Amino acid sequence: MESIWTPGSRRRREQPIVAVRANGDAPDSARMWPTTIPAVAQVLEEGIDLAPGVTFLVGENGSGKSTIVEGIAVAYGLSPEGGSRQAMHSTRPSESPLSEWLQLQRGVGANRWGFFLRAETMHSFYTYLEENPSARGDVAFHEMSHGESFLALLDSRFDEPGFYCLDEPEAALSFQSTLALIAVLQRIVDDGGQVLCATHSPVLAALPGARILEVGEWGIRPAEWNDLELVNHWRSFLQDPPRYLRHLLD
Repeated sequence: MESIWTPGSRRRREQPIVAVRANGDAPDSARMWPTTIPAVAQVLEEGIDLAPGVTFLVGENGSGKSTIVEGIAVAYGLSPEGGSRQAMHSTRPSESPLSEWLQLQRGVGANRWGFFLRAETMHSFYTYLEENPSARGDVAFHEMSHGESFLALLDSRFDEPGFYCLDEPEAALSFQSTLALIAVLQRIVDDGGQVLCATHSPVLAALPGARILEVGEWGIRPAEWNDLELVNHWRSFLQDPPRYLRHLLD
């Protein structure tokens, strides 16, 4: 079992989440959503081990990567609409029941802090912060551009070596801002934190040392960055855009 060394500590301690397994409430049948998604079914049947550092789930829309990240985040105690353990906001519940079927093996001596950054619900989270001001004194997120508010949130919330779940954070970010996010994730790792991230971004998934799990009709499989379908599609498109677009525009 792997462990991490934290600056200033006298002993090694494990990462926040060591493994995810199905609990006794998990359904036996694969006929109900989201167990009909191969990747979700695999998590419930086989479980998933999480390494220290950053783990990326990469796959197409509908592959189950966001459902898995959301389920693990909620099972950890984070708000399904984003935020930390203290966040209590809710608009329209849309999360799957996956979190109710998961049992987390937590690391010994790990920091309990965590944060869930969910791109599609950040607007309501900013409203929640305005209505419930933090003692740390937040900036006016709603007065910033989408990307600027994401980066400001990273600066103010991603500051402890805890467990961070991110669901497609690149949705709001430019190329340069995605590079800034990579720097934030590396800082979290250097401080002893752990990250689980669902992404479509070949730039983000290129973070050195990150573990990549490719999600699709096969379920979940380990992958190298160069072998990802996502990377190959982008590489081919950038080399010859007309070859892709002529089939759509003709």
